[in-house]
Amino acid sequence: MFKKIVLVIITTLALTINLYASSDGELLIKKNNPTEVKECWEGFNRASFALNQGLDKIIFKPAASVYRILPTPVKSGVGNSLENLTSLVTIPNNILQGDFLEAGVNTGRFLINSTVGILGFIDVASYLGFSEYQKEDYGQSLAVHGLGPGCYIVLPVLGPSTARDTMASVTNFVGGDAWYNVTVKNDTHYFRDFDYYASKVTAGVDFRGKNYDSIENLEKNSIDFYASVKSLYLQDRQQKILNVTSIVETQDDSGWEEIEN
Repeated sequence: MFKKIVLVIITTLALTINLYASSDGELLIKKNNPTEVKECWEGFNRASFALNQGLDKIIFKPAASVYRILPTPVKSGVGNSLENLTSLVTIPNNILQGDFLEAGVNTGRFLINSTVGILGFIDVASYLGFSEYQKEDYGQSLAVHGLGPGCYIVLPVLGPSTARDTMASVTNFVGGDAWYNVTVKNDTHYFRDFDYYASKVTAGVDFRGKNYDSIENLEKNSIDFYASVKSLYLQDRQQKILNVTSIVETQDDSGWEEIEN
């Protein structure tokens, strides 16, 4: 049931975004200005943002408070395992972006960490000298090929996104995410739906724990917390599309999209 609800929400939003046109009749997702992000649904976005803040206070913040006191090796291991899973989306997007060398490196990294590294809990590949891991997703691939971001949107539960990235996220539910395929889409007898959704919730808690103080300080010191989060998210997103290593000072380098993918 949960899967169907998520699919309906994302598909509906994607269709709405795809059909929505600006006042001059041009589609908001276009190739001529790949960095322009418009605020088309501020009322909806702020309402969704408020909902997400409520969920954060009820679920993610308390969970992150407990998560933070876990021993550092445990937190590092959980983070490594979650990052290892994202390789299953990164590798096909390396290929889509024409970065075949990086695809090979990340495939080797995934195989080593999934086996010798005990399902990714230990980042053995880094100890062996593999290059620093950079996550890629279908939204980034569309951006690399010139598709603009369109409107900014705050998705319920999932958080900040854009029109392009929301539609790209549907790819994960139609076969683009191997982890989703073996847990939810197909009955492999080795994994369950719960394993997929638990990994996503854990990723949210892990992100919240890593950025706990930064988020609290940002909320406390922002005149408009919604606008501050939007600005930071879009900056971070553009940096990842361009593969720029510098990050915003108030933000952990694990990235905002860690919760969405």
